[in-house]
Amino acid sequence: MTLRILILTGCMALSMISRGQDLSKYSAYNPVEDANGAIATAVKEAKEKGKHVLIQVGGNWCIWCARFDEFTKGDPDINTYIENNYVRYHLNYSKENKNKEVLAKYGFPQRFGFPVFLILDGEGNLIHTENSAYLEDGKGYGKLKVIEFLKNWCKAAFDPAQYKEEK
Repeated sequence: MTLRILILTGCMALSMISRGQDLSKYSAYNPVEDANGAIATAVKEAKEKGKHVLIQVGGNWCIWCARFDEFTKGDPDINTYIENNYVRYHLNYSKENKNKEVLAKYGFPQRFGFPVFLILDGEGNLIHTENSAYLEDGKGYGKLKVIEFLKNWCKAAFDPAQYKEEK
């Protein structure tokens, strides 16, 4: 019995260490970046390409942020959908830089925890804030939930032609 507990404890410790190592390599967020300037650039690109902006708010310290990136970039269907319909930007929130003014401008989305997703249109208007908890499935994210979220907030979803009734 004691040996089982020792082995189980060892496995749990190794699991926690390996997750920490994964985060030590995660660097999607830039704490010193001018977020306002980067968002303006993303909005300009989105407008030119007929897309929306997908802002992932979080930090390099956030395991769920890393999981979302790994999940979306590792799934060819989701990654392609994002590339075709969004300009992606990672907005830093960390002890080094909380980007308080930027987050205040978007209605304090950090109240939902991290990551939290903002969708901006091609003019830079906030059209949606998504609590990432709604996209979770167990210790990761649900493919159907993420795809539904992305489809509901892409530019094409706002095209009136999508909703014309057939005669």
